[in-house]
Amino acid sequence: MNSKRDHGGLDRRGFLGVGAGTAATLPLLSSLAGAATPPPAPPPDPRAATNVTLRINGQDHRLAIDPRTSLLDALRDHAGLTGAKKGCDHGQCGACTVLVDGTRVLSCLTFAVMAQGREITTIEGLAGPGGALHPMQQAFIDHDAFQCGYCTPGQIMSAVACVQEGHAQSDADIREYMSGNLCRCAAYPNIVAAVRQAKSEMEGA
Repeated sequence: MNSKRDHGGLDRRGFLGVGAGTAATLPLLSSLAGAATPPPAPPPDPRAATNVTLRINGQDHRLAIDPRTSLLDALRDHAGLTGAKKGCDHGQCGACTVLVDGTRVLSCLTFAVMAQGREITTIEGLAGPGGALHPMQQAFIDHDAFQCGYCTPGQIMSAVACVQEGHAQSDADIREYMSGNLCRCAAYPNIVAAVRQAKSEMEGA
């Protein structure tokens, strides 16, 4: 009996031989394809330091920081300016208040990278030439508007902005627009009196 069958000119052995040869080339083709495709690049490390330049109190500070660093931590831990305090670290107490382009900012809720190209003013930069106290600083001393002093830098920075914003027209206004700054020692009446005094001096200057 003839074991050969017609498969387009191929017998069984020939057909199997072609199939085996083709199968043998598949790993080679696969390896060549793999060699031609470079492996994907690893994702960037979100913790890698990035270079930022912050203009603080009229001076540029070039810092290498984690892009997730808050402005408060950049000021305290990288620029060495510890006047702004970390109280709640949730934007609820106001102890970290600084001015960015003259506007009150809670630095614990602000990324440092967001402040690039803007003018940052902290309590260290409020005094005038030769160390002369700002009228608001002097008023806080005159009216004994602090006790433990921990909230005082944020209170003063917020008070300066409060006056500049035109929100210190009355004691009720001062209390309302300073309400974001908490004083655990409850020196609020003295703070209001200090803002009232400084307002007249700031507007008369």
